[in-house]
Amino acid sequence: MNSTNTETTLRFSLDTANGVPVYRQIIQQIEYALLSGRVQAGDKLPTIRSLAVGLKVNPNTIAKAYGELEIRGILHTQVGSGTYISGKKPIGEEDALERKIQEVLGRFIEEMRALGVAKKELVDLIEAYDERRMQ
Repeated sequence: MNSTNTETTLRFSLDTANGVPVYRQIIQQIEYALLSGRVQAGDKLPTIRSLAVGLKVNPNTIAKAYGELEIRGILHTQVGSGTYISGKKPIGEEDALERKIQEVLGRFIEEMRALGVAKKELVDLIEAYDERRMQ
């Protein structure tokens, strides 16, 4: 992303079965995008209305997520212009990034087990995948 005030291409995905409220999932995804460098200070987020339509959720849900992030200083809104990523990183970013890594890794391992992939095969599969990507 860049800091030219163009809207981010951040993709949100919601999991209604995991028990985490939708607004909290949106907050977590924005924080993760910031921590991972996919969004940067000055990047514009989708409007509340467009994100609500895209995710098929109530606009108040998006407003609640944006509002909480604005209170924390992670987002800032310019009336008539939009909502932007500020320069402030989420508090405890090292812990948040580590938690996200553990969460992603846990889901990956569980999915591989469900597919019948043994632990020993995982390393070989990851290395083979990485080698194909590098070619």
